[in-house]
Amino acid sequence: MSATENRPRPQPYVLVGGVSMRDLLASCAAAEAVSTPPRLPDPETVRAAGERPKAA
Repeated sequence: MSATENRPRPQPYVLVGGVSMRDLLASCAAAEAVSTPPRLPDPETVRAAGERPKAA
């Protein structure tokens, strides 16, 4: 066998080991959820401190 016959074929794309796209997107969503502060409650749905519901 000559050196030209023994040479490996070049691949049309590079094989890279690592993280799947699904895992990458899941980690991005988790990082955003952890780093985003909680929303403030809507003023209409929150009663003032000490206010009680009126009896029917």
